[in-house]
Amino acid sequence: MCVPGLNCYSCPGAVGACPLGSLQGAISADRSTLYYMCGILVIFGVMLGRMICGWLCPFGLIQELLYKIKTPKLKKNKVTRLLSYFKYVVLVFFVFIVPIMYAFRDTPLPAFCKYICPAGTFEGGIGLLSNKVNASYFSMLGPLFTWKFLILISVVVTSIFIFRMFCRFICPLGALYGFFNKISFFGIKVDNSKCTNCSLCISKCKMDIKKVGDHECICCGECISVCPTKAISFKGSGLFRKNGSLENGDTSHKKAKFITRCISTIILLGIFIAAIIFYWNDEKPSTSSGSSTTTENQGNEVGDICYGADLQLVNGEGILKETINPVTSGKITIINFWGTWCTPCVNELPYFDQIATNYKDNVNVIAIHTNMINDTAPGYIGEHYKDSNLIFATDLANEEYYTLLGGRGTYPYTVIIDENGKILKIFVAAVHYEDLEEVVKGELDN
Repeated sequence: MCVPGLNCYSCPGAVGACPLGSLQGAISADRSTLYYMCGILVIFGVMLGRMICGWLCPFGLIQELLYKIKTPKLKKNKVTRLLSYFKYVVLVFFVFIVPIMYAFRDTPLPAFCKYICPAGTFEGGIGLLSNKVNASYFSMLGPLFTWKFLILISVVVTSIFIFRMFCRFICPLGALYGFFNKISFFGIKVDNSKCTNCSLCISKCKMDIKKVGDHECICCGECISVCPTKAISFKGSGLFRKNGSLENGDTSHKKAKFITRCISTIILLGIFIAAIIFYWNDEKPSTSSGSSTTTENQGNEVGDICYGADLQLVNGEGILKETINPVTSGKITIINFWGTWCTPCVNELPYFDQIATNYKDNVNVIAIHTNMINDTAPGYIGEHYKDSNLIFATDLANEEYYTLLGGRGTYPYTVIIDENGKILKIFVAAVHYEDLEEVVKGELDN
């Protein structure tokens, strides 16, 4: 399930973004966004530390399930302990240095997400490509997807033999949360007055810890069961159990746990089945409340009459009261969905600007900023496109117009329509000037 703050935003069902990915994008945004993301990470860290890795991370769960496959296992050793420090290199270089370098060019680049993290490929790419309605997406695959797919396969295969391979050696978010382990409200604690330094806890742990609760500890709690003096316990556990029943061997909670698991399983199966039915539903979306036409041939595929909507204009000062409807201009109209946080979107905007300038008598180019982060668009437009022929607008609430025109989580997304609102071409992901001009010239020659 897509839980806020625990999934990659490329997941089609995402209700929130990975805070690390958001932080990388925020480095190129205004200060308030950057402070907001840093604050979120600090709150998560202070509350839970790496307990998030052990108990909440969905990608960690996938790795643990793979590790349960019956095969010979590579146990932790001096080499794995040394490799566990590699994630700190990834954190410094890919999460901070590279995004900061690109921020000076005013171009967002979430380097870790783009070049390394396999979670987005698994949660977003594989899921989207497995859906029959997204067959056109295969045409946009390139070397980057191949590279990310190879990383995903490598992580999946090695996770069968190495416990939480990605978490231990690569994940910079776990590295970041590890700094908070000692001060977090929840996690693992050791009563030093009871500890005999027998090291059974370290032997039991599958992570590369040097002591319980250090920066490598994911607070799984397996060490509690082997401690002969009961010196290890969960921090904050007194808030959730009565009279220390778990530590004293009381098994009265087992029946309640079994019932809870059964109910949870039924609910999750129901959600999963409902999602599958919805996911494979081929019905076209209904028209938006802001739609201006009700033609029966309306749709979001090439040859359909494009849905219309009244979109609020945006300039360097902010969102305006004036609106524009892309299908009623009487010109060839290029509709481009973009976001300031999206590197390909920012890189291709000059091509749209050039088309808008070279064909201003015959073509309207409407750049529709995602509704997710509306506050970043005016500043960017004012700085880079103050006197541009581009028409900037903001999407409807909850990205309604983007969804209506067939968008499924991929930015940038471009739809080109003729003078009568008929869809001529759809581009999923980035385009070049030549691609746009070919469609425009072809329509003008007709």
